Amino acid sequence: MRPIWIIFMRRLLILTAVSLVLLSSCGEYNAVLKSSDYEYKYEVAKACYVKGEYTHATDLFSELLTTMKGTANGEECLFMMAMSAYMDGDLESAATAFKKYYASYPRGYYVELAHYYSGMALYDGAPDARLDQTTTRKAIDELQLFLDRYPNTRLKAQTQQMIEELQDHLLEKEYLAAKLYYDLGSYVMNTMGRGSVSNYESCIATCENALRDYPYATPQRREQLSIMILRSRYRLARQSVEEKRLERYRQTIDEYYGFANEFPESKYLKEAQGYLTKSQKALKGQVDEEGT
Repeated sequence: MRPIWIIFMRRLLILTAVSLVLLSSCGEYNAVLKSSDYEYKYEVAKACYVKGEYTHATDLFSELLTTMKGTANGEECLFMMAMSAYMDGDLESAATAFKKYYASYPRGYYVELAHYYSGMALYDGAPDARLDQTTTRKAIDELQLFLDRYPNTRLKAQTQQMIEELQDHLLEKEYLAAKLYYDLGSYVMNTMGRGSVSNYESCIATCENALRDYPYATPQRREQLSIMILRSRYRLARQSVEEKRLERYRQTIDEYYGFANEFPESKYLKEAQGYLTKSQKALKGQVDEEGT
């Protein structure tokens, strides 16, 4: 990130060299707001940014946007407003402003940084895995758009790392959802138009979808999802009505061999072998005693 950031900072310092004498004006913010001298306000806004008074800078840049539009300072004003909002922690507003910048100035001086920070702001605002992940998906899309537009950017490695972290975030949400279904166990929920659906069936479907939709998942996460499928298949077979029970024990056996082939040294292998043994006995008509 350093080379592009240095370019930005050099540009900013050159543009604000004279305005540094106005730093004291940030302490007289109300007087600045009332001023009708827009060039003066603009210099003070930049001085506030340099000083780290990002809320004041954001407010001033926002007020100046309409006035500065179409002028030599219009492009920089919009970018600086976005940067001020980002530095102030107003991530949603920052992401919107960065998008507005690169849409308005596709050949602008800061266009690469604007693409990057639009994704960065969304990345920083990604919520806990237990919450709605709309922002996470938007961040992935925005960061991928940045890489597509600038495939040789110096920011490539860190951008790819952020995308991977966000994808793991989405996978974590799927894992937590699957675990919840499994923990609910034999409780049967009614779904409109589909009759009764076991939580074990929902767990299996969630895990299988996650393994399909996130092929980049770490071996550890794939192992966790896979053993949960095996556990659920076994539990589902045990609670099934007679006409479905044997077929589901066969599915459990098939699941075991798939698990053992993919994870021959798994810490769950002994547990998995227990499901195999019990399922084989059940198919032979022996009593399937409750196990782990």
